[in-house]
Amino acid sequence: MATHLAFSADYDALAKHYLETVRANFASQKRLADRALAQLDNSQLYVALAAEDNSIAIIIKHLHGNMRSRWRDFLTTDGEKPNRYRDSEFETPPNDRASLMALWEEGWQTLFEALDSINANTINSTITIRTQEHSVLEAIERQLAHYSHHVGQIVYVAKSLKGHTWQTLSIAKGQSGHYDPAQHPKGRQV
Repeated sequence: MATHLAFSADYDALAKHYLETVRANFASQKRLADRALAQLDNSQLYVALAAEDNSIAIIIKHLHGNMRSRWRDFLTTDGEKPNRYRDSEFETPPNDRASLMALWEEGWQTLFEALDSINANTINSTITIRTQEHSVLEAIERQLAHYSHHVGQIVYVAKSLKGHTWQTLSIAKGQSGHYDPAQHPKGRQV
């Protein structure tokens, strides 16, 4: 059940609530992708659905590069680190699942550690990404949107590859009534 924060002049409480909420949203995106990845065999991680598409392995490599660049020294250095070679993120990913998943976990760990370092005193700070100034809030929201986009790609590719054996990650088709209180006045039936 979601906790709602009543309007308050308590800036610290609002900042804390935002950071908890956004951390939960990032964690939700990671869990969604993790559940999709768990359904794939190793070879499926490297399949591109079309010639110009990225495989899941490439998407993971790109997310890792982005997360390390954006979130390392988040409050003190430009989010586009000089040692990041973005174009290489779209070339030759690690060729085994263990190495690929190590990149995946390292990227997310870097993100969560950076989020945990932000507080009410720093949330209103200004940082730079590619020399452009952003508030910490803008930078966080920018990355949440970016990662959600790529998680959606991972889920789409995984679902396409699994076909009829796909195990849904949300409410299955035709099952919405089990989750709709209007259709079940006594509450949720599942």
